[in-house]
Amino acid sequence: MSFQPNPGDEVVINDIAYTIGQHPAAPGLAYAQAGRQGIVYQLLPRNGSIHGAKALKVFFPKFRIPAMVYQSEHMESYSELPGLQVCKRDVLTPERNGALIGKHPDLLYAVLMPWVQGQTWFDVISDQRQLTAEESLKLARALAGTGSAMEQRGLAHCDMSAPNVMIPFFSEVENLGKMSAVELVDVEQMYGSKMDRPDALLAGSPGYAAHRTVHSGLWSSYADRFAGAVIIAEMLSWSDPVIVEKAWGESYFDQHEMQTVSERYYAMRESLEKRWGSKLSDLFIRAWESHDLSSCPTFGEWYVALAAVDVDQANAAAATSEEKAANPSEADVNLKKSSEPVSEPVNTQDGNRPQTPHSPDQEAVVNRLFLQARALEDEDKPAAALEVYRSLYHFIPHNSAMQMEVEAAIKELDAKLNPKEDTDKPVPVPFYRSKKFMISSAVLIVLLAGGVPTVKILADQAEVKQKEQQEATRLADIKAAEEAEAAKAAALKQQEEQEKQKAADAAKLDAEEKKKLAEAKQKAAEAKKKEEERKALQAKYDKQAKYEAFLVKQEQQKKEAAKRAEQEKYDKQAKYEAYLVWKKENDAKLAKQEAERKAAAEVKRQQEIAQKAALKKKRAQNVVTLIAHYNKTYNAQKGRKIENAEAYARDFKNLYNTDASYFKGVGKVAARMSAINKFLSNNSYTLPNL
Repeated sequence: MSFQPNPGDEVVINDIAYTIGQHPAAPGLAYAQAGRQGIVYQLLPRNGSIHGAKALKVFFPKFRIPAMVYQSEHMESYSELPGLQVCKRDVLTPERNGALIGKHPDLLYAVLMPWVQGQTWFDVISDQRQLTAEESLKLARALAGTGSAMEQRGLAHCDMSAPNVMIPFFSEVENLGKMSAVELVDVEQMYGSKMDRPDALLAGSPGYAAHRTVHSGLWSSYADRFAGAVIIAEMLSWSDPVIVEKAWGESYFDQHEMQTVSERYYAMRESLEKRWGSKLSDLFIRAWESHDLSSCPTFGEWYVALAAVDVDQANAAAATSEEKAANPSEADVNLKKSSEPVSEPVNTQDGNRPQTPHSPDQEAVVNRLFLQARALEDEDKPAAALEVYRSLYHFIPHNSAMQMEVEAAIKELDAKLNPKEDTDKPVPVPFYRSKKFMISSAVLIVLLAGGVPTVKILADQAEVKQKEQQEATRLADIKAAEEAEAAKAAALKQQEEQEKQKAADAAKLDAEEKKKLAEAKQKAAEAKKKEEERKALQAKYDKQAKYEAFLVKQEQQKKEAAKRAEQEKYDKQAKYEAYLVWKKENDAKLAKQEAERKAAAEVKRQQEIAQKAALKKKRAQNVVTLIAHYNKTYNAQKGRKIENAEAYARDFKNLYNTDASYFKGVGKVAARMSAINKFLSNNSYTLPNL
């Protein structure tokens, strides 16, 4: 059985009885609010007091996640932070609430949390409710404080937008607890180090999502910085009637304007600087011109800047603006005329418009605004396109082709949005105000009034002709006068009755016309309301269908990713097996090469040993030969055969020089060489007996 409660129905959760609250604007209907992931119902304590009310969030089937229990357990510790009262959550599980879930399966993993009183920031913007400077500052400080406390704990809401920012400060119900002036709701997408990443990530809400990051889901500790900066700027600027009047609708900015140069951006920046000072204006500019969320100002920076703001400055700026609006000077009037949007094409033959050089930055602004206006025209948004064209007109060079094209576009869109009414049709005039009726009434009054003198004249003539019958005539005259007076009175009475009847008929017709007009207006309003409800319901269904299609696409992408991962796994296994085969073959090859290398090294070593042995043997023979040559030289000198001695000495020297480094360290061979050299240089030198 689906969960579709009526007001007054009783629900028992965790042995506590609650009743379903009644919607204050729709008697007979349950107090319920639909969101992206489910429907929230108001539960009242059994005594009916609004204090202690709870919110029961019933999720759509795709969002009934068992991990909600784990997530809510970790969220509970954050409920002590200002603005995060809804983190005190209790999840309905089969183990604890089996009987209730068995009766209403839709309540599986539903969440019970505190009911936050008051309006949303979305309601304030939609109703164009202007704030005082004190209210603006209080709300902005409260939101900055909540965001700063969350950032210090590594938390982020991940869908900060006007519908998710509650304002208990504006609640008509007395706040008995320590509720913050600003409370955040819809915290299921909250980011935290202990939180599980949601299966489907949100990309932000229109009017608050940075266009450079909306293509990827928001789930990081920086996710709230841009949206928070926009909402704080809205809160501060909502005490400025100019900003309130310029609001796009459900948010101050249209999503197409996000992080672009537009008239609303310049207006808000100027309002922040005039009313609250350059520090807050600079923080807003930093956020607007940031290329990623981490470059946006932190909530701590906002809080410090807001703490140093003096509300008297904003009040003084507001008073100055009102005074200028009431008594504009000639310079202000000229400035206003120069800054007013162009509603009619400007005479392009006027050559008095100054020609100003345009910087590359200004040309980029012109091109961006022109493309934005064209895109809005293609999306069938003529009002937004007309506003962008009017903003663009002031930056275009005079007598340029773009100026003529923009003038034509402004004229066409203005005619489309403001068609001229037909003033030639005659206005119907009530019959009692018509010329014919007024003339007829005047003639009747004259005739009735003229009856008295006519009767009197006839009576005088009868008296002259009938003197002898004076008494009879007098009586006849009196009778005639009485009859005339009676006729006159009857005529006047009849005239009065006719006038009253005609006035009553006219009043009746007028009342009937008013009644018909009121009924027509009521029917038109009811038809419009039904059409809006139908469109809202259709939009809800379309959004749900898109989201379901998105989930199907995500699931398909997950399956494809799993398939690719499995294929990569198989490919890696095949590559690994091929590697093992190659490694085995390569190891065998290397082993063979190593064996061949060792064999060659052994052969080489044996050859070196043999060479060393041969060299040793040869050197030993050469030493013997050297000693023999020296002895021959010595004996020849003794026998005084000097020539023979010199020949033997040269043989000794030549053989010695073939391996001098070796012979130098062998016995007395070096001493013999020294004696031979002395002998060869001086044959009278006597060789020693060595």
